[in-house]
Amino acid sequence: MASLLANGISSFTTQPTSDSTKFAKGFYQKLDSVKTMTQKPPNSRLFKVRADVGFDSQTLTSDPSSSSEPDWMLEFRLNAYGKFLKMKEPKWSDNRYPPINFQDICYYSAPKKKPTLNSLDEADPELLKYFDRLGVSLNERNRLANVAVDAVLDSVSIATTHRKTLEKAGVIFCSISEAIREYPDLVRKYLGRVVPIEDNYYAALNSAVFSDGSFCYIPKDTKCPMPISTYFRINALETGQFERTLIVADEGSFVEYLEGCTAPSYERNQLHAAVVELYCAKGAEIKYSTVQNWYAGDEEGKGGIYNFVTKRGLCAGDHSKISWTQVETGSAITWKYPSVVLEGDDTVGEFYSVALTNNYQQADTGTKMIHKGENTRSRIISKGISAGNSRNCYRGLVQVQSKAENARNSSQCDSMLIGDNAAANTYPYIQVKNPSARVEHEASTSKIGEDQLFYFQQRGIDYEKAMAAMISGFCRDVFNELPDEFGAEVNQLMSLKLEGSVG
Repeated sequence: MASLLANGISSFTTQPTSDSTKFAKGFYQKLDSVKTMTQKPPNSRLFKVRADVGFDSQTLTSDPSSSSEPDWMLEFRLNAYGKFLKMKEPKWSDNRYPPINFQDICYYSAPKKKPTLNSLDEADPELLKYFDRLGVSLNERNRLANVAVDAVLDSVSIATTHRKTLEKAGVIFCSISEAIREYPDLVRKYLGRVVPIEDNYYAALNSAVFSDGSFCYIPKDTKCPMPISTYFRINALETGQFERTLIVADEGSFVEYLEGCTAPSYERNQLHAAVVELYCAKGAEIKYSTVQNWYAGDEEGKGGIYNFVTKRGLCAGDHSKISWTQVETGSAITWKYPSVVLEGDDTVGEFYSVALTNNYQQADTGTKMIHKGENTRSRIISKGISAGNSRNCYRGLVQVQSKAENARNSSQCDSMLIGDNAAANTYPYIQVKNPSARVEHEASTSKIGEDQLFYFQQRGIDYEKAMAAMISGFCRDVFNELPDEFGAEVNQLMSLKLEGSVG
């Protein structure tokens, strides 16, 4: 991150932009702001509430999403807006893109206002059909019958399933806008505790303008009866999405969270700047899995999502554990570093990631493991796949602070190149301030070429199956950590994203 983490954690150092770090021959950044669309906009009957583009302090008080919020929430937003105005957009990543005009973005877009729903049977049938076409069933009797889902379309939560089942176990799962109204003391206690509003440029922006997202609280000694899931969809043209996710696991509790992200194919870039905060009390565990498939732009690099996300977990209590597992295949630009602060003793942080880039995508991703307590352990497995003219960068920090006796870390960073024009970089940062610590780091780079594919084809294995086999083997350590709900689909998604990348 460009700024300090919570509790005075060191930041990533800026990489100088020398000739060696500029785009290689054949890599030409084509991201721009074309005004035409490649597909028709969604059904206008569903999208009636839309704010004007741009934002200022007056916008924060008049935005439809903030009209029913308590005074402390408005103060939170205005404070964040003030911090945002004093900060500069970070330039230290390997990503290169045209300047973002933050006054040319709509910060609120929502389906037309409907009466409060007692059940999904009362939801607008057009909305339910819309999500069914996207492959996300909001019908509790259908495919996700064992997974609770919160669907967020543009700026608002559309529906949350299985509320009654979760309530019986004492689990609170709802949109964060509803949580601010219904559980204000709980939200106020934890909001901004893991990711402070001044943490970085995009976190400050999100803190000022976020309109919805998901909130989950798991009470003491409770195992969440089913996985919980949020599906994020950016649908309206020229609209940014700034969701906020807050998950709190009380002492001795457990929850598994699944996140999916998509967007339609517009030729004009859209902005996504989210914040995710995870809080683990003593003996608690959170498993957080993401499959990110935002629109990545076309083969010429036009369009796509600018994805600037801050994700962090805090293992505040002893013997707590946080695991991040992510598969990143979308976005024109990705800037994302899911991290864990290991504050309690005997805490565990894990990061498993596959980042795939193709055509003209750029990804600067990685993680931070901050060891503060005694006997803390962390594990990092990162797999980067670069194809076409894309650029894929891993940037990771392992920091062992002075009081972190017997800290242990193991990091494995592997890159795979497909074709002759792709690029991959790795920037590991290791800071050890306690002599009892043991930190291990290994990295490798490999390449898939025509000769390897020809070897498979000689044995009757066609191009698609050969590519799928090599990618699946390369990513196996990460795919094994994905929940069953995602695991069956990821291999197919990777194959689709790499079609035509060689030959």
